[in-house]
Amino acid sequence: MSKWIPWPSYYDDAPLDLRGVYDDAPAGKHGFVHIEGEDFVFEDGTKVRFWGTNFNSAACFPEHDYADKVARRLAKIGCNMVRLHQLDAEWLVPNLFCFSKGKRTRGTGTFDPTSLDRLDYLLTALKKEGIYVYVDIFTYRKFKTDDGVASAYDLADAAKPYHYFDRRMIELQKKLACDFWNHVNAYSGLAYKDDPIFVMGEIVNESSLFQMKLEVEPYVSEFRSLYGAWLEKHGITCVDAGTCDVNEDAQPLIDFKEELQEAYYAEMHDYLRSIGVRIPIAGTNLCPSFANGKSQRVCDFLDVHTYLYDWAWKKERRIKSVRMTEVPDPALARLLRVSAKGMPQFVSEWDVPWPNTYRAESPLLFAAVGLLQGWSGYTIHTYSYLAALDRMKILGKESSSGALGGTAFREGVFTTWNDPAKFGLFYHAALMTRRGDVRRADTEIDVRINDLRLDPPSPALHLLAEKCRVNTVYEGRGASQDTAIIPDEGEIRSDTGELYRSWEKGFGTIDTPRTQVCYGLLEKQGKLACSSMEVAAQTDFAVVALSSLTDAPICESDNLLLTTVGRAQNTDARFEGEYMLDFGRPPILAEVIEARITLKTSRRDLHVWAVNAEGMYHGMVPAEYTDEGLVFTVGEQFPSVYYLIQAE
Repeated sequence: MSKWIPWPSYYDDAPLDLRGVYDDAPAGKHGFVHIEGEDFVFEDGTKVRFWGTNFNSAACFPEHDYADKVARRLAKIGCNMVRLHQLDAEWLVPNLFCFSKGKRTRGTGTFDPTSLDRLDYLLTALKKEGIYVYVDIFTYRKFKTDDGVASAYDLADAAKPYHYFDRRMIELQKKLACDFWNHVNAYSGLAYKDDPIFVMGEIVNESSLFQMKLEVEPYVSEFRSLYGAWLEKHGITCVDAGTCDVNEDAQPLIDFKEELQEAYYAEMHDYLRSIGVRIPIAGTNLCPSFANGKSQRVCDFLDVHTYLYDWAWKKERRIKSVRMTEVPDPALARLLRVSAKGMPQFVSEWDVPWPNTYRAESPLLFAAVGLLQGWSGYTIHTYSYLAALDRMKILGKESSSGALGGTAFREGVFTTWNDPAKFGLFYHAALMTRRGDVRRADTEIDVRINDLRLDPPSPALHLLAEKCRVNTVYEGRGASQDTAIIPDEGEIRSDTGELYRSWEKGFGTIDTPRTQVCYGLLEKQGKLACSSMEVAAQTDFAVVALSSLTDAPICESDNLLLTTVGRAQNTDARFEGEYMLDFGRPPILAEVIEARITLKTSRRDLHVWAVNAEGMYHGMVPAEYTDEGLVFTVGEQFPSVYYLIQAE
């Protein structure tokens, strides 16, 4: 029978403090970031990778006291990146244009001064703690009549996809960018464009002419006119731009849309450079087709999003609990759609959302795959949508309403800051990513792509994310797409030997000198061995992660962190199959992981301390040295999520 322990999270603190492992504060101490090959590098030559989180909407405009506390909490956990996301979303306040609801907002041409003050101070707090910023300023902007935009009320957020070609919208985007980047932070005295806390930006969040339909006039007619001119220029007479289906997924429309997007990204990128923005810029991060990825290569780096989620979070609360260790492709192949030789890649949104029972598998697998591929890091979606986290005592429920902006999952499904099953593993994910604990793949292959349709089959990418470094290479029509390279044999191992996952057996391992992990259905495996750690679990599902907190490998380190976590839920939460009938109540509970751990170490002076949610020693776990190493059992005495293994 499962045992559970209370595991509350505190918005203003974290149980452990890893700031001593890193020497990066304040952010910007190494100068501006730039690109060298496939890496982000600071001006002083320091190569950098990022692990962090998104702040959504109102979370980007907190009160000053909260800003200091949340920055300190993230730094303790090891995060060195916050992506400021949805700054322009009108359904939450504060936002860029409106600090509070009540007064009618007639346009989106000016920023609210109180909102800017909050944002300025948040940046100052993050900078102090060594946390850098990825900024996303065109996400949900809702154009209004006073903006001079035709059919403004009928347009979706950010006027997607019409912003790609409508000149009025493009000029409004340029003005917003100019105003934003030239704004002077009241606390630093620096214009945003001159502040090295910013390390990445994007032109537009999750937009695509390939996935989003053209339906609103006069923009459909405008698109047809542009398409007609393009057809005439290329001498194509078999298509009538005035009568064709502009939403079809076929040539030559695909080529036109890809060129239209590419021209837009190039124009916006050049404009940002002209006003003095010097950080690396991406196009977008939604890749429903290879054409979307191809069009972004005129920018500086590539960004992409991925989720293992069925998007069925509705009133009836349906969920789908998929294990990453039970499917051949746990949302990894789509990350390869944009990969390109000679360009850095970043994943600014990923998640296996609550209440997926097995979500604890995700942070370390994603981090490890990113390092194997040579990518520059991840930010999870999301930390929170609000900054009132002192009121959030349970998982999955951030607001009193069942939806925000008409979307049900924004009530808390993607909020991760208090989830021991995901954020609880961020210590290890940050260590792995920032230190580069997983080696980059030994081999590198190019996958030729000629099919640019929406959601095309891509057998060549199957399983490659966990095997070797992958580049997608776009060739002209008529070229063949590579066929499947790796047969589905129920398991995959990286060419470095450090990553292994079996969807037939239901488990995986990460085995590096400084971080070692066993995850999945551990009990039925009996004993699982990494190079310096052996795990014999008595709990069916678990993640057991061990990291050295020093430069030494695990087998020599005098300071190690062991995390054991699996399922987490609210007290008295009720489920019926895939249906959650009741969120439950505080406190948040973590299932106790019972396991016999053998640490192969050269040291003979280590002790095992259980650390509770408040960061205090719960008790010393009995341990003994044998011929095998330091042997102890977690979960029986002083059960916890965290254990510090330290010399006297």
